[in-house]
Amino acid sequence: MRNKLLELLEPSGNLELEAIMMRMISASIIACVIYFSYWCSHAGGIYSKKFNITLVTMTLVTTMVMIVIGNNLALSLGMVGALSIIRFRTAIKDSRDAVYIFWALVVGICCGAGDYQVASVGTIFVMAALLVFGRIKNDNRVLLVIRTSRSNEERLEALLFQRFARKASLRVKNSTENSVEFIYEVSRRILDRDNRNAQSLTDAVYSLGNIEYFNVVAQNDDIGS
Repeated sequence: MRNKLLELLEPSGNLELEAIMMRMISASIIACVIYFSYWCSHAGGIYSKKFNITLVTMTLVTTMVMIVIGNNLALSLGMVGALSIIRFRTAIKDSRDAVYIFWALVVGICCGAGDYQVASVGTIFVMAALLVFGRIKNDNRVLLVIRTSRSNEERLEALLFQRFARKASLRVKNSTENSVEFIYEVSRRILDRDNRNAQSLTDAVYSLGNIEYFNVVAQNDDIGS
C-alpha cells in the first residue's frame, strides 16, 4: 500500500515541447471560438469586450495549469490549495456570463489533459445552443409614469383602462393632498400596438388637462443586467 501511494505521488514525467504546443494551440483556437460566440450572442450595453478577452485568457491559463498538474497527485493537491485563496468578486452582468466562464474552464481542462475531441465536439454543441438562444430576450416592459391632479384621478384611470383594458398593471400609486402619481407597467408590444391609434397615448393623456408630467421608462435586458 505504501509503495502504491509513493507511485501516485511521484511525477509522471515532463511533456515534450511539441505536446505542450499542441495543447496550447488547440486551446487558443477554441478560445477564439468562445470569443466569437460571446460577441455574437451579446449586443448593446450588455456586451463587455474586457470580459470577452478574459474568457480567452482564462482558457489558456486553465490549459497551462492542467499541463503542469498532469498526472502528479501531489502537485494537483498543492495547486488546489494554492488556487483556493483566489476570490472572484466581479459582479456578473448577465446570467449567461456564468455559462461562458464554465465553458472556458472546461475547454482549458480538456485541452490541458489532451482530450481535444471532447473540447471540440462540446464547443460545437455549446456554441450552437448559445447562438440560437442567446439572442432571445424577455418581453421588454415599459413603465408609464404619470403625475396629475387629484381631480383627474378617475378620468386618467378610465383612459388607461380604455386604451389597454387589463393589460396595463398598476404598480405604484402615490398621492398627496393635491396630486397623484401612477406607475403602470405594460409590455412594449402592447404599447406599440396602441401607438397605431389615430390619437397617440401622449396626446390622449395631456388632453385630460392638469397633467404635470408623463414619462415612459423602458425596462429591458440591457438596463436590468
